[in-house]
Amino acid sequence: MTPHDLPLGHRVDSPSAYDAALLFPIARDASGLRPDVPFIGVDIWNAYELGWLDPHGKPRVALAEFRVPADSYYLIESKSLKLYLQGFAQTRFADGEAVRACMQHDLSVVAGAPVSAVLTTVASAAKLTTLEQLEGTVIDDLSLDIDHYGPPRPEFLSADPGVVVDEALVSHLLKSNCPVTGQPDWASVQVRYRGPRIDREALLRYLVSFREHREFHEQCVERIFADLMRECAPSRLGVYARYTRRGGLDINPFRATPGTPMPDNPRGVRQ
Repeated sequence: MTPHDLPLGHRVDSPSAYDAALLFPIARDASGLRPDVPFIGVDIWNAYELGWLDPHGKPRVALAEFRVPADSYYLIESKSLKLYLQGFAQTRFADGEAVRACMQHDLSVVAGAPVSAVLTTVASAAKLTTLEQLEGTVIDDLSLDIDHYGPPRPEFLSADPGVVVDEALVSHLLKSNCPVTGQPDWASVQVRYRGPRIDREALLRYLVSFREHREFHEQCVERIFADLMRECAPSRLGVYARYTRRGGLDINPFRATPGTPMPDNPRGVRQ
């Protein structure tokens, strides 16, 4: 498949009914850009525009969380997921569990791996949802000159092998662009690691070098993970990006060294 085959970037009519065939898979390694360093991870999707009809034709709404394992053969193209979810709006289901089970089955088939789906009612979400910042020291106010905004430059990264630390660093300045439409993707990113102390100015300069870069969310996070592993040699590393919402969906990839626990799903202030 080429970028021109994707629903993304093309005018598409809104579906009038549920249709699993709307989901469009993209091979994760199609570009040959997947890192050759071992990692585990998950892509956490939050869907805020989900509704269906009950058996009496009355509309119901909910929020959904999907977790796609990073080792799935396919990732799911975002616009196709949006169109797929739109198809539920005028389709009758027995109850919310039937909707959840249907989505979990369809997404797992398309991803080629078990995908989890969780629905939350609006009332429950209102009680459970609190805005949280990614844990760690924010490096965005460091004073430095920056004049490179793409492509990403791993050689910017450096670490002090004489000082071993266990810390989390956070930046809200990650921005990349959709490889198909060129539209901006904004994110906050957390780098949690143990190992030689990473130069914070170098890390910030490196993250800003994604500013004019074109790659999908998942690919950007994997690139950051791989570059940090190669250039800074931490013994433990996790990279977690919380992207802002587009079309009622936000995508939040997490990549880490094997043995690292999977993250929670904290809603950021920009989400």
